Amino acid sequence: MKRTYHFLGAFLIGISPIIAQQTATSGEALQEGFEQKQELHQQSIVKNIPLQNIGPSVMSGRITDFAVNPEDPTEFYAAYATGGLWYTNNNGISFTPVMDNSPSQNIGDIAVDWNSGTIWVGTGEVNASRSSYAGIGLLKSADQGETWEFMGLPDSHHISRILINPENPDEVVVGVTGHLYSSNSERGIYKTTDGGKTWNKNLFINEQTGIIDVAVNPENYNEMYAAAWDKDRKAWDFRESGKNSGIYKSTDAGDSWTKISTEASGFPTGDGVGRIGLSVYDSNTIYAIVDNQDRRKSEDKKSSDKSGLKKDDLRNMKKSAFLKLDDKQLETYLRSNDFQKKYTAEKVKEMIRKDEAKPQDLATYLEDANTQLFDTPVIGAQVYKSTDAGKTWKITHEDYLDDLYYSYGYYFGMVHVDPQDENAIYIYGVPILKSKDGGKTFTSIDAQNVHADHHALWINPEKSGHLIDGNDGGINISYDDGENWVKNNSPSVGQFYTVNVDNEKPYNVYGGLQDNGVWVGPHTNTESNGWAASGDYNYKSIMGGDGMQVEIDSRNSDIVYTGFQFGNYFRINRETGERLYIHPKHELGESPYRYNWQTPILLSSHNQDILYMGGNKLMRSMDQGESWTSISKDLTGGGKDGNVPYGTLATISESPFQFGKLYTGSDDGYIYGSDNAGADWKLLSADLPQDLWISRVIASEHSKDRVYASLNGYRSDDFKPYVYVSEDSGKNWKDISANLPISPVNVIREDPSNENVLYLGTDNGLYVSLDRGDSWQAFSTNFPNVAVHDLRVQEEEQDLVVGTHGRSLYIADISAIAAMNMDDIKSALTISSEKEIRFSNRWGNSYSKWMDPYTPELGFTYYTSKKGNGKLKIQTEDGTTLQSMNIEADKGFNTGSYNLSITEDSAKKLEKQDEKTSISKAEDEKFYIPKGSYKMILELNGSTTESTFEVK
Repeated sequence: MKRTYHFLGAFLIGISPIIAQQTATSGEALQEGFEQKQELHQQSIVKNIPLQNIGPSVMSGRITDFAVNPEDPTEFYAAYATGGLWYTNNNGISFTPVMDNSPSQNIGDIAVDWNSGTIWVGTGEVNASRSSYAGIGLLKSADQGETWEFMGLPDSHHISRILINPENPDEVVVGVTGHLYSSNSERGIYKTTDGGKTWNKNLFINEQTGIIDVAVNPENYNEMYAAAWDKDRKAWDFRESGKNSGIYKSTDAGDSWTKISTEASGFPTGDGVGRIGLSVYDSNTIYAIVDNQDRRKSEDKKSSDKSGLKKDDLRNMKKSAFLKLDDKQLETYLRSNDFQKKYTAEKVKEMIRKDEAKPQDLATYLEDANTQLFDTPVIGAQVYKSTDAGKTWKITHEDYLDDLYYSYGYYFGMVHVDPQDENAIYIYGVPILKSKDGGKTFTSIDAQNVHADHHALWINPEKSGHLIDGNDGGINISYDDGENWVKNNSPSVGQFYTVNVDNEKPYNVYGGLQDNGVWVGPHTNTESNGWAASGDYNYKSIMGGDGMQVEIDSRNSDIVYTGFQFGNYFRINRETGERLYIHPKHELGESPYRYNWQTPILLSSHNQDILYMGGNKLMRSMDQGESWTSISKDLTGGGKDGNVPYGTLATISESPFQFGKLYTGSDDGYIYGSDNAGADWKLLSADLPQDLWISRVIASEHSKDRVYASLNGYRSDDFKPYVYVSEDSGKNWKDISANLPISPVNVIREDPSNENVLYLGTDNGLYVSLDRGDSWQAFSTNFPNVAVHDLRVQEEEQDLVVGTHGRSLYIADISAIAAMNMDDIKSALTISSEKEIRFSNRWGNSYSKWMDPYTPELGFTYYTSKKGNGKLKIQTEDGTTLQSMNIEADKGFNTGSYNLSITEDSAKKLEKQDEKTSISKAEDEKFYIPKGSYKMILELNGSTTESTFEVK
């Protein structure tokens, strides 16, 4: 079904990067960029090349909100953080995407006027994670998603809440969180009374404080409560709380607001107040959950903790005291904490004695970013309750709510009260908890089939215990208050960070996903519910955690290198199940290595025993990860003070022409190169835009000195595309961003068979260049405006494999693109098809009268330099025409399929020509082509071209 999208008042501009400190992209520029992309879609010569989604779906992706029909809870919309909006009217048995025609798949909040069916979408996720993508403002559909209209707030980036007046659907209140990585003024509370034509900003605090939640009194729409969140995220640091965080109240439907979380109210105030979630039961009763970033008071150590040497014992230990430690006690500490074998008690004491190391080094040796992620010295989640309409607040529980938020409460922050029971509340973080006594005590309602990290919950207002939960692993539904859950994960909405392929037949696709581990499956996969009958899903889990990069040994595809966040990698034998942890550690006494969230790894194409891994230095293993050597200095800017690992390598490449011709790119904008296996390094990025994430550096497969680089400004809210090529190993760079619309670039890849063809993925789409970056064409058929994180080309099959961060995996047949000669593109007419197809007696027939006949297809792709109407003929080798069909062609690449039927007359001719040939009419009343070799002839615009295929 054709769908359209309308943007109001936008115009087209060209975008070109400048070499300067980067600034945030304006809302107007975002609108212009999306209009530019729409124009590219219309003019693209690859717009008709389809992409095929190959799943997976079972692990799903992050949910941000639900909108449920109160009259019929089997009908609801589910909003995914980066996967768009999906609709079900059968209680989640199946879903249909309704935003594939919109300019963004990134959602913060949704609201539906169920009387009219009007949908409001606040774009831009508000969970403030590493991949919480910005949106483009408010979208509205009055026809259940057939068309979408832009309704304003283009510079909001992240929208937290939309409230529709049930008595007047033209009156809407919106909470805007604002930019994630920069300051901006388009944040606060906005209100419209004319259906979004105009907006009033009714609450603004400052350019770093936005609104993270708005809750309304179910008994009185005029009474609203808003949660302000004062935060500042940078690539190297995240201030998760601030003195301007707090709770505001309106008694006039959002027209005016008063801060009610004062010191006298009993609610926390000051610099430690982080994200706040709100839920209103009635005119008096309100719940709030706050991420309290104040430090906990020091507690006496338990006596049970005194046995054995502990990490904290060493933090302030003096040299003299350390040297007096019992050797056996120290040896136990070293072995139990997996220190390298060379660090014996005797060796370590010698190092301390010679001042080659300090006692505290034995504590920091064990710490990495994951340790900091889960070690929680802050107070953490606290639940407060007001019984006097927000005038005063009291904490509901005595103990800490440990193991709920850990150190990343910014990622959660919601509380819900049962509309039928003011003492029944639900809170969530890593687990989901319920309380039946107003928050005094809590119990977990997690289950084995419920993923961790929860972000949305709907409670049936007419039936307590009927819950719809949204988490990092999709949707779960319960009818018994969380005692049992069913999983509803049919949409393919996986958030892939990476993708790779092997050379098996059929080849397999590997990838790491946000909080959903690493998976592998055949590229022939088609998502259906048929696997539920056998229990054998095509994709298999390799490991858990946040799935990261995958390298496959070309000699034995069972040997896989992969892992989870911050460089925790393994060598895995998928056949035997053997695993070896291969994380390089710094030397005792040195500064610990810094690892990116998505640490890069690379198997050398010259020797598959050689593995590279990037920290802040480049490490190399010559023995499949058994041992490691640092082969570089620090290849970053040295890091910055902050609580996020920064100054880390993000990409590695080695030239296929020369072993040890290496390139690295860092998250702080440094590209280095080495021509001698790491003995010497040269800075190559001095003349490129500074302080940007180097998302890819790719050594060419076609020219020894050619190298490509993409830079990404997402972490400064700079969305311009930065893409470069060098023909002299990085000494000089040429900008090849050309006509790319605004969107940060994540990946660039060469076509292995055609040096002029480049593929590129951004935070909002997929592109190809047929002239080595002089111009770009946009893919769009069967492919929404979604973030593309990684690309691979399976050389033998000539498939482009696309890893999206929100819509799982896609493949596209790029054989016709790769075969295109640029010298002929202005006048070319070409056609190609699958080279062979296997004959089957099933063609046109059915195993059962209850099943439709099987219809075969032979796909073909053709290119024409101008649009027109033509004819496609199927002929024998001697020129006998068996079938013909009319063709309506757009300029560029087009695709079609031939159903392998032939006319009755041609069937009789073939039988006469060969008495062994017998062609019977199938159950679908068609005659099908027999085994043999055939020609596919295209006549178009006065020209003719042909290809051949064989039916075996």
